[in-house]
Parts: sequence; C-alpha cells; structure tokens
Amino acid sequence: MIVESPAKARKIASYLGSGYVVESSRGHIRDLPRGAADVPAKYKGESWARLGVDVDRAFEPLYIITPDKRSTVTELRNALKSADELYLATDGDREGEAIAWHLMQTLKPTVPVRRMVFHEITAPAIRTAAENPRDIDQDLVDAQETRRILDRLYGYEVSPVLWRKVMPKLSAGRVQSVATRIIVRRERERIAFVSASYWDLAATLATSDDTATPPTFGARLVEVDGHRVATGRDFGPDGALKRAGRDLLIIDEDYAGRLAQALADVPLTVSSVEEKPYTRRPYPPFMTSTLQQEAGRKLRFSAERAMSTAQRLYENGYITYMRTDSTTLSETAIAAARTQARELYGESYLHDGPRQYLRKVKNAQEAHEAIRPAGETFATPGQLAGVLDADEFRLYELIWQRTIASQMADARGSTISVRITGASATDEECTFAASGRTITFAGFLKAYVETVDDEAGGEADDAERRLPALTRGQPLTATELVPEGHTTTPPPRYTEASLVKALEDLGIGRPSTYATIINTIQERGYVWKRGSALVPSWVAFAVVGLLEQHFGCLVDYDFTAAMEDELDSIASGAQHRTDWLTGFYFGSEHGGALSVARFGGLKKLVGVNLEEIDAREVNSIPLFTDDAGRDVVVRVGRYGPYLERTVGQEQQRANLPEDLPPDELTAEVAEKLFATPMEGRSLGTDPVSGHEILAKEGRYGPYVTEVLPEEAPAPGPEKSTAKGAAKKPKPRTSSLFKSMSLETVTLEDALRLLSLPRVVGTDSDTGQEITAQNGRYGPYLKRGTDSRSLANEEQIFTITLDEALKVYAEPKRRGRQAAAKPPLRELAPDPVTGKPMVLKEGRFGPYVTDGAGVNASLRKGDSVETLTDERAAELLAAKRAKGVAAQPS
Repeated sequence: MIVESPAKARKIASYLGSGYVVESSRGHIRDLPRGAADVPAKYKGESWARLGVDVDRAFEPLYIITPDKRSTVTELRNALKSADELYLATDGDREGEAIAWHLMQTLKPTVPVRRMVFHEITAPAIRTAAENPRDIDQDLVDAQETRRILDRLYGYEVSPVLWRKVMPKLSAGRVQSVATRIIVRRERERIAFVSASYWDLAATLATSDDTATPPTFGARLVEVDGHRVATGRDFGPDGALKRAGRDLLIIDEDYAGRLAQALADVPLTVSSVEEKPYTRRPYPPFMTSTLQQEAGRKLRFSAERAMSTAQRLYENGYITYMRTDSTTLSETAIAAARTQARELYGESYLHDGPRQYLRKVKNAQEAHEAIRPAGETFATPGQLAGVLDADEFRLYELIWQRTIASQMADARGSTISVRITGASATDEECTFAASGRTITFAGFLKAYVETVDDEAGGEADDAERRLPALTRGQPLTATELVPEGHTTTPPPRYTEASLVKALEDLGIGRPSTYATIINTIQERGYVWKRGSALVPSWVAFAVVGLLEQHFGCLVDYDFTAAMEDELDSIASGAQHRTDWLTGFYFGSEHGGALSVARFGGLKKLVGVNLEEIDAREVNSIPLFTDDAGRDVVVRVGRYGPYLERTVGQEQQRANLPEDLPPDELTAEVAEKLFATPMEGRSLGTDPVSGHEILAKEGRYGPYVTEVLPEEAPAPGPEKSTAKGAAKKPKPRTSSLFKSMSLETVTLEDALRLLSLPRVVGTDSDTGQEITAQNGRYGPYLKRGTDSRSLANEEQIFTITLDEALKVYAEPKRRGRQAAAKPPLRELAPDPVTGKPMVLKEGRFGPYVTDGAGVNASLRKGDSVETLTDERAAELLAAKRAKGVAAQPS
C-alpha cells in the first residue's frame, strides 16, 4: 500500500496485519521540469522545453521524476518486487488522484492494482476502503493536470514580463496575482479615504423604580426635530455625505455641547417599545475555508498553520480529511454528535431531529464529509489532553465543539428596541434610541460561539444587552449626557481570515490552496504583515498596476472565477482538457469552450502587450500634488521603491522606509523623507585627505564613507583596453557600531571607523599580521584566515598585541562568537515542542527558535519588541511546514 506521507503510513500500518507493507511516496514523485537542468537531454533543443509543455501537441506535459524523489521511487520499486497486489491509498482529491496516477505511470506494476479511498484514518474506515476499491478517476487526474499546465503557462509566460518591466525574480500566478490585487485595491481605498467627523450624545438613563434591573441603561441621540442624526454610515469614502437631504442632521462639537446642556434635567418619556423573538440556528460543521477563517479569528493561526495542524490531526487519525467544501455529516457522525450533546448538555439542548447542512458542491474534489472528529464515537478534548501538542489540541477542540454544536437546539431569546423622547430647554424635540437582547435559552451556544471578525465589528451571538422592563409612556431621567465625537475610519486591511473569505465569496481559487497562496504572496515580497493585517508593498502596486493595464482579464475577478468553474467542469467530465487549454492559450477562435469570450489567448496577449508596456509608467505610482503644485510619485526601482518629485530642472528623490505602509505615506511624511538626502548626511571633511565624509543608510545597515573627487579624463582617444585601464580607486567605507546611529554619529567617530582595520602587531611565531576589524557580525581579530570575535567594539581600538595573542592561544570556539549571546526575549512555550520560544540575534538578523532545532527568521513587519507569542508560533509552524529545518525530536 502506498500513501503520501510517512506519518499516514505508520498509522495505517498499525491497523493492518503482517500481510501488508505500507510505504510513503512523500508527496508527488513527478512534476514538470523546474529549470533547464531538469529537462532530459533529448528534449533540450525543443522550442517548448522551457515550458515543460508541448503546446502544439495537445498540451502534452513533460514529466520528470523530481531529483529529491529518485531514491523514494527506487525504494518503492524494490518494495513492489515482493508484493502480489498494490493498493494506491493516496488522498481522494485531485492531488491525491494525480499522485496515484503518477505512481502507476512510473512504477508500471505487473501485479493487480487497487485504488482505495477513505476520508478518515481509523481501523473501520481503512478496512471498508480496502474492501471497496475503485479505478483511478481519470477526470480528476485530467482536472489536476489541467490546473498544473495552466499554472505553468500562466507563470512562465507572464512572470518574464514582470522581470523585464518591474524587477527580476518576481512571479505571476492565476490565483496569487488576483489575491495580491484584492489586497492592493483595499490599500488604494485606504490611501484615497478622507475621514469625516460627526458628533452625537450618549445618555445614561434611569427609571424611577429603585428595584429595576439593570438600574440604568445607555441610549444614543438619533433624531432632533424629526431630522435623523448623521452616523458614520452616512458618509462616503471621500468624507462627504453619501446622500444629502433635509431629513439628515450633522451635529458638530459646539452644537452637541449646547444640546447636552439644554437637555440636562429635562424629563424624558418612553415613546415606543418593540419586542421581537430572537432565534439563532447553529453554524454548519467546518469545511476547509471556514476552518481557516475561524482558526485565524479564534486561535490567531495563519492559514498555513491551521492547515498543517489539521494535516497532522488527519494523518494521525483524529479528524476526517481536511480539504473539503462540504458541510455534510454522515449518519454515523450525526449519531455520535447527538449522543455526546445529550450526555454533556441534556436532552433539552438536543435538536428534535438530525440536522443536515446541505451545500451545493461543485465537483468531486470537494464531495467529502465536513471536517469533524474521526471515528464512530468522538474522543473528547479531555481524553486527548497530553496526547496532542498544544496546536493540535486547540484545533481539535475547535472542530469537536463545532461538530457537537451543529446537532444542538437553536438559541432563543428576545430583542427589544426602545425610543425615548423629550423636549430640550430650547424647545428641540430629541429622540434617543436603545436596544437590548436577552437570551432565554442558550441552546448550541453552550457548546460553541463563533468569533466575530475584529475588522468587521459587530457582536458575538451570545452577547446580551439587558434593558430594564419598560412600557410606553414611562418617565425616565438622564443621569448623564455626554457629547461624543466620532471620526469615520478607512476600510480595514485584510487579515488572512478575511482574505480567505473574500476569495471564497468571489469564487477565486479553491480553499485547499488558500494557505499556499497567502504564504506565496508574502514570500514573494508582495505582502507583509503588520500584526495580523496584510499590507501590500510598493512592488505589489507596480505589478498589479501593470497587470490591470495590460493583462486586465487575467486579474479580473469574474474571469478568474469563470475559469475556476470551467476547471471544475473538466473534473466532472463535462469538458475536455485539451480543448479548454487550446482556448486559453491560443484563443477561443482556435477551439475550446472558454466562457469569457473577450479573452484572446494568453500567447497573443503577452506577445501584443510586451513591447507596448512603458516600464517607467508602470513603476510610477502617483501619490499627490504637494503645496508647490509638484507631483509626488513612488518609483519602483530595480533595488527597491523610492520617492520622487521634480524641483526646478532636477529630480528630488528620497528613500522609503521598508516598514512604512503605503497608506501612511502622507504629504507630511513625504516632506520629512525629502528632507533626508539620499546621498547621506555630511559629517565634514577629513583633514588628512580633504575628502567629504558622509553617513548613509545601506542595504546592510548604516555606514560611513568618503566622497572621492571626480578625475578629469585623460587627453586622447576614449577607448582603453581592460588590461590597460587603470583601476578606479574605491572609497573607504565602514559600518557603524551598533552603539551608533545615523543621526548622532560624528566626524570623529567616522574617521576612527574609516581608519580600520587597525594593525595590532605581528605574531612572532607565525610571522602573520594581526588586525582588529569591524564586520557585519561584530568586532573581531584576523590573523591570516583565522578570525576570532572580540567581546565589544571598543576593543578594536584598545586591544594590545599581548592581549590578542592570548585570544589566539585559547581553543577556537565554533563560529565567530566569543561567547553565546544572551537571548533578546523569552516567550511562551512553543505549542509543538512545549519548550520556551526564544528570540535570538543571528548572523542574518533576529530569529525565533523552538528550543528543539527549528529556527525561523523574523519577517518584514516583525520586530523584537512587539513580536507576540502567536506570531512566533506562526513563524515556527511555517518553517516546519517547509520541511527545511530540523524537526523536533
């Protein structure tokens, strides 16, 4: 039996007898060539070899055994020699079906082959799957192959455009580019947003009944003389009213203050009371997208962390398959959930009958059960405490609670809306409004309450706002009247959870790929995180702008969603992959059934547009016009973004801090940046050389350097051979000590730094010179090729030859560190290893370690001072998911 992962193999092997050998393919064993080196020699001369797809012969893909899987294939072939039957037990989705097909094509078994599929790894499920094998689903294989070819064509045709017109090493992708556009568009909305201010009155009201519960309640002014008081939703993103009218009143600070005084000690009366029953049905069981969203909101997991944790739970037999678009539960699962709900909460909390949450599923890829605890009876979280690691426990508890709650009774209660009126001392008829909600029967809320999006606002389903018993005509008094000012806020940035929801709502991509997409756009530098918010880079602005202007259909939401539906139709067998790919690549006039008729074909689109693209234009992002009428733009250069404007006949430029979000680049901030010259701060003149000394910010941190005079060209012909040309002298440079800063470094400091390396003396035993130097990783001594770290920077200037020889007399320690640096910060225990997570300073910057061999560098937007426990665990989880760091023992 062959499965995808070693963990899955070990678990299944424990359920089977000695007659089975369970091996792992460790994921895909074949793929398209990743580069020219992977292309077999006989294909290297082919024009299509760079694509790995022969577009002129029915889009025939060129598959190779990936270099890192050659040993795995050899092991599987050897194991197959002694087998009398082969079970392909990879996952039942597109990727799993494709892996099974590639195993068949590569291993070429001569024994009978069975395809078995299961959605949970339990002994009964494995036995049932083995007893009910099926054939490989060629439609699913075609669907996966079509997506792989499509993504290769898209990436290999469009990415080079970005390399030529924006900067090298960028990438475009069918879903990643659209996801990036969603985030960039939100940032554009934030940049264009103009806030509006408005005021109202907050009242604390009381009845004359001393026994009323609660004794006071809050209300807010909603009308004055029949005019509705404006609230935030009345203003548009431009700061103006969406719809001005005579019935709308904007209150300013002065009027709010006068109104509060005029209403003081004025009798108020309840003018209306409206009570309605409140009912809330349980949430459906989790599918992939809702699990990622809720794990993000409730547990602060990234999508990648949620999916890798769910993968471990599935492979070890604790939950059902975690890549699904279904909210359906099997009869067995419903019975298990109802039994536990009855045992834990009582019969009254159980719904009258089984609840089923039907949802239209687009294809067989997603036609699994919902994500739920595995087995015919569910293990409670308490039973798994100490068995699962912290992340696994928290996610399992979430899935278990949601599944149990799905079979429980509705929550019931009542909502009440009250209007209170009174005439002010200046004869203004004022109306206040208050609302309340009381839950009389918690129902499913006893087991599970969905977390509300921070950025969306609102309140949780179990939140109550109690009002005292009120009747129409009842007198009230205002114990407090407070004028309150409000400012409208721009739309919130996307978080991973809200981006997943946006992609799903738009029908873009598939939930099983969202975690990978979100991680990719961060790794490519298109997006970085500030807290949980996803912030686009200026490079993302340039790339999205280029794609919108010249490849608009490729990042059009409707077009991308339509493509997704057509790819699903291939999975269902309703459409042929070759016809579809022909239409996509060569254009609909060449065949295919591409529903978006305006698309003329990828090949033609790239060929026609490439030379028309003005690189300077797409890399210029207009910001605003300054007070002098000059246009301020962000230019995206080959080495990063910078500010620019025209001053007279010159271009004035300024560096952009990496951690400055685009919407915070205001006119005021821009002026400050322009006031900091890119060429550096002049510290003065070196009295010895007469050269100007500058302090500058560089790619590897702040440094000082000298400005060499321009040499006059020698008379005669301009040509000179490389051998005969005199070498141009290089200016002296030196990194600042960590105790120094660009703002405070002096000329004296700079001259000391530029005097380095300092000759300490000569070692009489070796005859080699010993120097003291300042390097990227701190101060050190150098003797030939032997380097030794110094304890502090000042030693560079003070250490004597005798002291240096004593350092060299000691045994050399590993690395350049003279002693282990103390940790920068210690955080909470890692959810996986249980050991404290520690922030340390490394050769390439700060990183977090789990204490068991996994280290993860801090990313853009992270800082040592503000890094949270959740973010540290997320970085470590992402590193483990890549499989490049040592796994904890």
